[in-house]
Amino acid sequence: MVDRSVLVSGGGIAGSTAAYWLAKAGWSVTIVERAADTRSSGNPVDVRGGAVAIARQMGIWRRLEEAATGVERLVFVDADGRPQATIRTRQRVDRHQEVEVARNELVGLLLEKARENSLIIRDDSITALHQDGGGIDVEFQRTPSRRFDLVVGADGLHSTVRRVAFGPEERFSRQFGMFVGTVPAPVPIEDPLTVLLYNEPGTSLTIHPAGGKPGFAFIFRGQRDFDHRDAEQGRRLVESTYAGGRWLTTLALEEWGASSDRYFDAVTRVDVPQWSAGRVVLLGDAASCISLFGEGSSSAIVGAKTLADAIAAHPGDHTAAFGGYEHTHRKHVRPLLRGAGIASRLLVPKTQSGITMRNAVLNALPFRNKQRTADSQR
Repeated sequence: MVDRSVLVSGGGIAGSTAAYWLAKAGWSVTIVERAADTRSSGNPVDVRGGAVAIARQMGIWRRLEEAATGVERLVFVDADGRPQATIRTRQRVDRHQEVEVARNELVGLLLEKARENSLIIRDDSITALHQDGGGIDVEFQRTPSRRFDLVVGADGLHSTVRRVAFGPEERFSRQFGMFVGTVPAPVPIEDPLTVLLYNEPGTSLTIHPAGGKPGFAFIFRGQRDFDHRDAEQGRRLVESTYAGGRWLTTLALEEWGASSDRYFDAVTRVDVPQWSAGRVVLLGDAASCISLFGEGSSSAIVGAKTLADAIAAHPGDHTAAFGGYEHTHRKHVRPLLRGAGIASRLLVPKTQSGITMRNAVLNALPFRNKQRTADSQR
């Protein structure tokens, strides 16, 4: 095979997975990552479905099992912390077919595998792409310009590659009408197997045990202009929305205001009509997602493998490779995107009557009585 080079923009879940498999197929791979190191905040993520087999093939499944949060249930509580309804997680049903891990744990393992055969450039970003018939000249903020055969944009919801090669972000994304913020929680966790969630109309506050590194999550409804680059705007929006809230809200807001390790963004739907433009292709959240809801992490792993397989099958024909990847992976993500509305109504009902109805429906499900019986026999 003629030596061929690919630049992967983004060292997250999708980018690291794609880099690993492209290098395995014989490509010379470079990863450019904007962050100087891995972000520690954010919600835990799931590895399930087709992503499990890929993780096994990469040799990281056992380590994912060891890093799993072990969470077995989500318990909805009232303002006094009393349980009102329960959902058990799929992780409880079969831990050998699904795990939940801290996002930074998953990214760290994937990037470690990618690093085996890839060059990684940290604390840098693409500024321009110049395509011609033989390749792409890439300009960076700090690194000298280099030429590649292909560029993979796996740089997330606010993708630089998408903006440079496809057009401005507002052309492809729209707010879902919700926001999410996360921050580490200093609260001792009584039950490391249980996520607790408290609702007021249009808002939720969650504390997740996260395998010994607990965190608060603020998820709430709202329609307003928001600039993801303005950290102070996000901080103020959480504080104004949750002011006067009950349960652990006061403590969570104190931590939110004091911490330097917090994350905030609008829940956003990304829909790019075509995922490739010449020698540039989009992957993961840069191409198609509803951030927060759905199965983003597993879908990113599956999509990365699908893309790498397509490129390996058509090493000299990027048009055929990108077309095959998009055709296959769109069928995978389409049903996941449709589930976002259901998830939003479950986690953040708009009204008090919606909260009451949600709890009543969950309490009437057959598995609840089975769970009570199983717990009483322990």
